[in-house]
Amino acid sequence: MKTLPMAHVYQMLEPGPVALLVTARDGKANVMTMSWHMMVEFEPPRIACIVSGADHSFTALRETGECVIAVPPASMAERVVEIGNCSGRDVDKFARFHLETKPAKLVAAPLLADCITNIECRVIDDSLVERFNLFVLEAVHGWINPALRAAPTLHHRGWGEFALDGEIIRLKSRMR
Repeated sequence: MKTLPMAHVYQMLEPGPVALLVTARDGKANVMTMSWHMMVEFEPPRIACIVSGADHSFTALRETGECVIAVPPASMAERVVEIGNCSGRDVDKFARFHLETKPAKLVAAPLLADCITNIECRVIDDSLVERFNLFVLEAVHGWINPALRAAPTLHHRGWGEFALDGEIIRLKSRMR
């Protein structure tokens, strides 16, 4: 065993897959790349995510209390990275990155048509936002793109390195 620098710990625990967080505020949608998220409850589905106060999406999420989490296929990797490398304050990311949108059912933020899954969410707990930029969301509606259901996803390993999903195996589980 060798010492793992503390700055590299997150690379070993990244939950993946990389997701796109879509918000809408005052009639204007925005999208950001996000890899710091995790499931915190099965049913109803609850998701914790970190959104930096420096991100343009932070204000929209804080003020509206709703968003869409979209899971892009690995084939969108270059666009996903570029989305994360610019700010919605300066750029219409939907136009620049040719993101096709569809209306959501229960939230103002749009769905991303080229993604595998879109999950409409509402903030149910923001008590850790001031301290950790951590929002707890509850999924209120989900969408799947059947044509992309088996597409590999992208998993962030830090500093511009990504892994793709591998082989899927099924083992007996007592969970339903």
